[in-house]
Amino acid sequence: MGSLKKIIALVVKVIMVVGLGVGMSIGSSNAQGTVICNMTGAGLMACKPSVTPPNPTRPTTACCTALSHADLACFCKYKNSKLLPSLGIDPKLAMQLPDKCKLPHPANC
Repeated sequence: MGSLKKIIALVVKVIMVVGLGVGMSIGSSNAQGTVICNMTGAGLMACKPSVTPPNPTRPTTACCTALSHADLACFCKYKNSKLLPSLGIDPKLAMQLPDKCKLPHPANC
């Protein structure tokens, strides 16, 4: 039951960040707005075109810079979740971002 509450909380957080694109206080926040897995809402939005089918774009410098500061192990927890596809994000494309940005993959991901 606790696991379900965590998933629901994450769904709400991601929908607010991705869907609304505003700097609400979700999880933690800093001067740059919302932060999820140590990645700002602006960083998440910069990467969204690279993980959205059917024609994903190459990750931008802004995306790769944001991703370089992210807690990739945190994001890794959601790679098999139904949450990402429900938001139009392809988990396989998302897992390719570190390689495309020349960043190391987290261990055991």
